[in-house]
Amino acid sequence: MREVTKEDVLKALSNVAEPDLKGDIVSLNLVSDIIIEDGKVTFTVKVKNPAMHARKRMVEACEFAIQRTIDKDLKVDCTIIAQDKGSEKKAIPGKKAAPIIGKLQNVKNIIAVASGKGGVGKSTVTANLAVGLAKKGYKVGLIDADIYGPSAPIMFDVQHAKPVGKEVDGKQLIVPVESYGVKLLSIGFFADVNQAVVWRGPMATKALTQMVFDADWGELDYLLLDLPPGTGDIHLTLVQSLPITGAVIVSTPQAIALADARKGVDMFQLDSINVPILGIVENMSWFTPEELPNNKYYIFGKEGAKDLAVQLNIPLLAEIPLVQSVRESGDVGRPAILQEDTPVALAFKGLCDKVLEQIEWRNKNLSETKVVEVEYGEPKCST
Repeated sequence: MREVTKEDVLKALSNVAEPDLKGDIVSLNLVSDIIIEDGKVTFTVKVKNPAMHARKRMVEACEFAIQRTIDKDLKVDCTIIAQDKGSEKKAIPGKKAAPIIGKLQNVKNIIAVASGKGGVGKSTVTANLAVGLAKKGYKVGLIDADIYGPSAPIMFDVQHAKPVGKEVDGKQLIVPVESYGVKLLSIGFFADVNQAVVWRGPMATKALTQMVFDADWGELDYLLLDLPPGTGDIHLTLVQSLPITGAVIVSTPQAIALADARKGVDMFQLDSINVPILGIVENMSWFTPEELPNNKYYIFGKEGAKDLAVQLNIPLLAEIPLVQSVRESGDVGRPAILQEDTPVALAFKGLCDKVLEQIEWRNKNLSETKVVEVEYGEPKCST
């Protein structure tokens, strides 16, 4: 048997049609993960119709095309997965289709900010990180993905803002609200200030995907995702929709918060998800009263997140003190990082520097994060 190349395989598979998309599977960019070794070719094909009969027909068609075109004794191992909704691309006759690129191709880095439990200050950390990056001259966007408890409108003093629409290439898109140099979208913009958001999971995830993909984000250096507490539908929707550059985990020093933070780290490190952890932020590290600025009271415990970072071999990004001005800044919609040279502003500026450092290291040393695909109901990370 002569040596078989990937080009040989692609040429053979260009004779296989995707019946629902009216084109061949190579021009439609549906073939990936080609491996040739020991007289066997292994590859993955995406199909629009994931039904069993459709998958079986596709496997048979691929086997026939390869064995007829290349070698009848060549073994074929073809894995069929469902194509992501909305990612269909029509083939151009006589022209090979380019790889399918996500709708956020103008966003360089996507950072998820998560926590295992609520009440640890995740949204406060996200808001200050976003403003800090914007102050450094970066183009920054923020999606308040905490569908049931949106807080970004208050923290940015835009709780009464209403996003407007804009037509781009024939499609109506949402224009994010801007505050302190940050582009914002939150479900809080689309509900009354005092109205509770009572939605089932599918409604919440649909609202989230609309804020992600039906918005005019333009060019961004960083898009921050303020996730809800825990590990649930929203988190899975995001890793199945976006190639997240890395995750920041927020915790407080006490044992119960750290236990939940560990679960948050574990979720992103699952083999089926595999999102790099940029590090952990310890919020409310100590209490310093205004009248005693040099005193530190470790009311939630001491160095809990630091110890966890050592155990999990991840960076400790920052220790943020618990001071009254943080709460006051959040309430009036002016992030604390805007306070000049205060201990808390310096702590948040240090966080920004550390995150930038970790992003640079991650992008130089690790491969691009892949969107998690669902294969017959099970999560699978595409390669």
